[in-house]
Amino acid sequence: MTKPILYIDMDGVLVNFQSGIDAFTQRWPLSAAQWEGRWDENPCIFPLMQPNKYAVDAHKALCQHYDTYILSTAPWANPAAWQQKVEWVQKHMGMDAHKRLILSHNKHLNRGAYLIDDRTANGADRFEGTLIPFGSPQYPDWEAVMHKMLKHL
Repeated sequence: MTKPILYIDMDGVLVNFQSGIDAFTQRWPLSAAQWEGRWDENPCIFPLMQPNKYAVDAHKALCQHYDTYILSTAPWANPAAWQQKVEWVQKHMGMDAHKRLILSHNKHLNRGAYLIDDRTANGADRFEGTLIPFGSPQYPDWEAVMHKMLKHL
């Protein structure tokens, strides 16, 4: 039996973006102000980020039931982020995510049943499958998302 395809966004979904901002600000407080409003352009920010609570366990569980890929957008103005996202996935997600990272500014071009994303940018709003809005009142955290994703099997 073929598993349904599931895409999961990184920043704000698997990755706690704020943890990187906090770590950078703590290490380099005098430099923090220059990145305000454009943290994703900071070439040092992505390696400092930690996984969101339960994100790694949720990904591992979803891989058992779905053909799971990580679908993220890397900032155009920060080429280092493209490599750092690969390194982050290798460090935190393990073999379940091996060669399953897709970086694209056009998420709607990917075909699948579900996309878990915290924003509608970069084509997420035009994804042809079901968009699961992570962080919304209906899906505020991984517990709520897992309830939906495992209920629909």
